Amino acid sequence: MPLPVSEVERELVHTRRVRFEGYQRADGLWDIDAFLSDVKSHDFHLASGVRRAGQAVHDMCLRITIDRKLNIVDVKAVSDEVPYPGGCESIAPAYRRLIGLNLLHGFRRQAKEMLGGTQGCTHINELLGLLPTAAIQTFAGQMPEQTAEGRKPFQLDQCHALESSTETVRKYYPTWHRDTRKTG
Repeated sequence: MPLPVSEVERELVHTRRVRFEGYQRADGLWDIDAFLSDVKSHDFHLASGVRRAGQAVHDMCLRITIDRKLNIVDVKAVSDEVPYPGGCESIAPAYRRLIGLNLLHGFRRQAKEMLGGTQGCTHINELLGLLPTAAIQTFAGQMPEQTAEGRKPFQLDQCHALESSTETVRKYYPTWHRDTRKTG
């Protein structure tokens, strides 16, 4: 269901697009490519000059290469359009510090410690926060939900719909359903 039509007249002034693409590589690794762009629908005056309506203020991308355990083995960051040319894009090599981190084990906290504030780019850092779920979605369907060892599917107890006591879990994962109702 889409958002309702606004009852108040309004004018589009800014569009931010964020996109993630997951790739399975021939060498057994995986790439997650993340893209962010900001575009104004009007001329935008910056200290570095005017960006014409429709011209990107930010156009940045980040590629992480991961193994099947979601360990980061390579990183590339690129800033094609930036508000402050000569300054913004110089931070790209710092993102190689992410190599060795695991997307499922404290990644967001560690990334913030390494690249937060002036140690990184605010906009590329916004992409970092979505990388773990983008990677999980890339792997969805590529690996069995339940392991041969009978471990609980990873997605259970990670969101409200898949909390172990819900009807959703009772219906789709009955083995893992836990009744939390009080009796007596």
